Amino acid sequence: MTTATSRTTAAKGSVGTAHTRVEGREKVTGAARYAGEIPFSGLAHGWLVLSTVARGRIRSIETESVLAMPGVLTVLHHHNAPRLDTDYVGLLGAPDPTVAVFQHDRVPYLGWPVGLVVAETSEQAREAAEALAVHYEQEPHDIAFSADRPDAYAVDGHMPGVAEKGDLDAELAASAVVVDEEYTTPEEHHGMMEPHAATARWDGGRLEVVDSNQGTTWVASELANLFSLDPASVRVRSEHVGGGFGSKGVRAHQVAAVMAATVLQRPVRVVMTRRQMFSLTGYRSPTTQRIRLGADADGRLRALEHRSLSLTSTVHQFVEPCAGVARVMYDADAHHTANRVVRLDLPTPTFMRAPGEAPGSFAVESALDELAEKCGIDPITLRMRNEPERGPVSGLPFSSRNLLACFREGARRFGWADRDPRPGLRRDGRWLLGTGTAAASFPAGALPSTAAVTAEADGTFTVRINAADIGTGARTALTLVAADALGTEPDRVHVCIGDSDFGPAGIAGGSMGTRSWSWAVTAAAGELRERLVPGACIPAEGITVRSDTTEALAALTQKERHSFGAQFAEVAVDPATGEVRVRRMLGIFAAGRIVNPLTARNQFRGGMVWGISMALHEEAVRDRASGGHYAADLAGYHVAVNADVPHIEADWIDDPDPDDPVGIKGIGEVGTVGAAAAIANAVWHATGTRHRNLPIRPDRVLMAARDA
Repeated sequence: MTTATSRTTAAKGSVGTAHTRVEGREKVTGAARYAGEIPFSGLAHGWLVLSTVARGRIRSIETESVLAMPGVLTVLHHHNAPRLDTDYVGLLGAPDPTVAVFQHDRVPYLGWPVGLVVAETSEQAREAAEALAVHYEQEPHDIAFSADRPDAYAVDGHMPGVAEKGDLDAELAASAVVVDEEYTTPEEHHGMMEPHAATARWDGGRLEVVDSNQGTTWVASELANLFSLDPASVRVRSEHVGGGFGSKGVRAHQVAAVMAATVLQRPVRVVMTRRQMFSLTGYRSPTTQRIRLGADADGRLRALEHRSLSLTSTVHQFVEPCAGVARVMYDADAHHTANRVVRLDLPTPTFMRAPGEAPGSFAVESALDELAEKCGIDPITLRMRNEPERGPVSGLPFSSRNLLACFREGARRFGWADRDPRPGLRRDGRWLLGTGTAAASFPAGALPSTAAVTAEADGTFTVRINAADIGTGARTALTLVAADALGTEPDRVHVCIGDSDFGPAGIAGGSMGTRSWSWAVTAAAGELRERLVPGACIPAEGITVRSDTTEALAALTQKERHSFGAQFAEVAVDPATGEVRVRRMLGIFAAGRIVNPLTARNQFRGGMVWGISMALHEEAVRDRASGGHYAADLAGYHVAVNADVPHIEADWIDDPDPDDPVGIKGIGEVGTVGAAAAIANAVWHATGTRHRNLPIRPDRVLMAARDA
């Protein structure tokens, strides 16, 4: 039997060293099983039926002929589906009524779930679902999103809707230079590779759901509330997730699967199609953002106003908090920001990678570039001149803020000093060349989490924590963190994640996952190490210690906690065709202690690729007559592909968070922030024309050149 002394003689410093993914072999060999691939005995398949009108009422559903089709087991709809309880407040507030499927005959938007056909095979379920006739009493709908909507209103999300200080009009009037412009971003969709999929079954009076999600604690809690179940009787597992980006929370397919499994008393799987995901899994709202900047001749800000408008559905309120980024980045004597929404007959938006910060930074960082041009000041110098010492709105100290160091290092490596500030001068054959920059930030938060660490009799350690690895390398990061906390080698640590039975833990979202989970793992591992008596034998069942970080997080002093970064881009623009090509990008980040450089660099690069996609490609377009998309698939909804992605460098400076036990901040989203603005600013430098509406399509480039 292994003794406690022999298990803690490890190499030092696993955190900070590059480590390949611990589940990498499983993924490349196909052994890793995703939610839609795990076999179950007696499995039935459900296929969602979605509304074909944008607003109205269900008049009737013709189920008789469908029930007679081969393999069909049942058709669930608002007349026969189990009743749900929606009168509760969950992890993220009141539930989105979209998840309370088949509870009434109202249709609030095109693509609303109106039925579920369950059959022996997926093919039978699909054929029957497409044959199901649903008749509607159609009503006029409104999906017109514009900046001048009189029914727009300010709303609080995870931050106050409005924040104000100082006399804005007076400071603008006293400013030597003023920028007053509107910027827009389109509707955008997550588009992860793995679709939403869930299998539900009852086993001995206990509900088990195998799912693809960003937090099994979250999903299990919501399902228990919706179905009025004892939380202990619900288990949700999510072993491997093929991308989430904010979309994989509680959705209609999980609830429908549980309903069908309850009615049929057999396992039921529901997998969404790509087209269904466009209406049922959330998206980034389009935005219109007005920025007003007033500055002295030397570029020092006197006034900053950022007013953002996004949309929400008529059934659930969600705000894209674009104005939040201005509350952190730059100070001014008068500082006014507002997040507003308008209710439309459209699906509810949701969190999407860097919610608020991604579209908000495009507007703010583009406006800063315009101010630098008007003042005749270098864009980096202007940002340095307006660097705040404390939170511009909160007045709180920063836990650390190394943005200027990011700009200095980035400028050195990118060759910024050799840049001629005059636009439209550099050429490479038919291409006009330009460079641009922008700042990035994203909050560094943490959620209460529990973890259990066991010293096993064979000399290894097992970590159990309800984390979600959505492709970020969470398993590997937690292995390294646990190894250091235990004083052992990573190959002696086995990390188990994605099971609500492990106890509550934070979600994989808001760049909080690794920070939240590592805190809990470190606490449990540290206590376990203290309890291991040198020379003592470990019993067969091992020694387990459990942690809970709730009190530790509550005791933190209030500070502005953020990751920061500086984005740089070089673009080439063909003035004859309007084509824009990004030639190179560089991002330098101050994002806390980097746990695994290998996966961290990929996270930063992935975020920057998304910035390219946001700047030049992504745009979901809706038909006003139907309320639906023109092309709800990955053929019609364009994203950046290999040919669009140039040489991208991502690196970081030393920036450990002194208030975190590992020094972690968060890296999942800051790589996206500012990237689109840096590209847009580079397009201006190449052509001399400013693009305030994303994406920067070839037709817009040609039109801007014509109008210049």
